[in-house]
Amino acid sequence: MSKRTTAAVWVRSIAEMLAAEGLDVSSLFAAAGIDPQELEGASARLSTEKISHLWELAVERSKNPALSLAQYQMARPAAFDVVGYTMMSCADLRGAFERLNRYLLILSDALTMSMTEDGDCCRIDFVLFGGSRPIPRQRIEFIFVTVIGFCRWVARNDVNPRAIALTYPPPADISPYHAAFRCPVTFNAERNSVMFARSDMDLALPTFNPQLGELHERYAGEYLRHFDHALTSFRVREAIVRRLPDGEPRRDEVAVELCMSERTLQRRLEEEATSFVQLLDDTRRELADQYLGRLHLSLGQAAYLLGFADQSSFFRACRRWFKASPGEYRNRLLHGVPAT
Repeated sequence: MSKRTTAAVWVRSIAEMLAAEGLDVSSLFAAAGIDPQELEGASARLSTEKISHLWELAVERSKNPALSLAQYQMARPAAFDVVGYTMMSCADLRGAFERLNRYLLILSDALTMSMTEDGDCCRIDFVLFGGSRPIPRQRIEFIFVTVIGFCRWVARNDVNPRAIALTYPPPADISPYHAAFRCPVTFNAERNSVMFARSDMDLALPTFNPQLGELHERYAGEYLRHFDHALTSFRVREAIVRRLPDGEPRRDEVAVELCMSERTLQRRLEEEATSFVQLLDDTRRELADQYLGRLHLSLGQAAYLLGFADQSSFFRACRRWFKASPGEYRNRLLHGVPAT
């Protein structure tokens, strides 16, 4: 599996928040194996494993499991870098989220997002890949706090989500969640998601500027070309994540979604030293590692979310991935035994 990374500008926002909470960031970086030089430069990026380790250490030293929510009043538009400028110049919040989705690779190739209409709401799902390290809940919570804070800041409006869903179990104290999100929060959910009212998504942005928007998009497009080597595989993985709960994704269907022929899709993936079958298998394996760590999900539910037609297919895949059955691997995770 290729190494997942996140832009240094996002990591610097995490560091600023930790410093504001009185933590010694230099010491945390050293313990997490992060060289400050890794965060220098416009195109600097950090592995997803190191970011997870940083959060683990910060929570341990602060003794605050809700550390990610501590600075919820603080808007951090700088965390979005050039992507934030493209979002600001949109006509409304819906357009801003569409731009975020379009240019998400600039910020991270470890994160995917999707938007779906759900009644009078719009649901935005986030899936984060942790590589070889478990994903601390604080990483997802910080993403949500930062995204919601940006919405409130750019709309000049006290925009509140309709609901938040988190895949993690409920904490002992949920009051920090209500303070930060100001909406109902569901735990042990299938997906990490935030829901906004359609009326909020249609809010006009005071920063709307089509001329600047064109300029920012051109700049973001140039920036994105730095990642051409991973662009098609990233988009394919996004499509796979969206389609898995509806069954095993097919290459021809994904090609249509990406507005290219199946042959073109195959050729581009070959140029990126991968294939549709490999991406599907890698994505399923990484998600299986997450789903089997969630005790509230039955093995049948995990198989369904991974797009398997039956549990026997899931069983065989786990044997191949983890040298263990789904149940055996779940027990291994509960006892802190890493995947081999």
